[in-house]
Amino acid sequence: MSTTTSFCTQLTALLPRLRRFARGLTQDAADADDLCQQTVERALKARTQWEEGTRLDAWVYRIMRNQWIDEIRARTRRSQTFTHEDEGVNVGTPGAPAAESLVELGNVERALARLPDEQREAVVLVMIEGFAYKEAAEILDIPQGTLTSRLGRGREALLRELGEKA
Repeated sequence: MSTTTSFCTQLTALLPRLRRFARGLTQDAADADDLCQQTVERALKARTQWEEGTRLDAWVYRIMRNQWIDEIRARTRRSQTFTHEDEGVNVGTPGAPAAESLVELGNVERALARLPDEQREAVVLVMIEGFAYKEAAEILDIPQGTLTSRLGRGREALLRELGEKA
């Protein structure tokens, strides 16, 4: 299998995780889809910069985060306000337990959306995506101690937010 084919296969396998991370960053389904597409395009164009044997997921997550930062800066320059909708998930799953799960998931998403960006990024990477602290710190380009601090504050804030719902 060629290096390009292997790269594309691995990148394709990452798509569900990339979409989840994009949703965590943007808090908007349409923005998340756009961000995911832009990230994949950039990764494909820059595939020669990725070093074989290193973690492709961490490399692509970093591209996505940088792409999102660029987008936020561009929106600020255009004097547009980023507003997210408080949207629910209407999947149409039958049964009360499934409906209760969707309601709880919506509560978690709304609580996560209220966290500051830096705390939300740390929580999403470590608690949802399962990255080790060191890897998450590298993706965010911050010291590991800073990540630990942001994660701790983010967890506490998330628990407070969810505690108010209970």
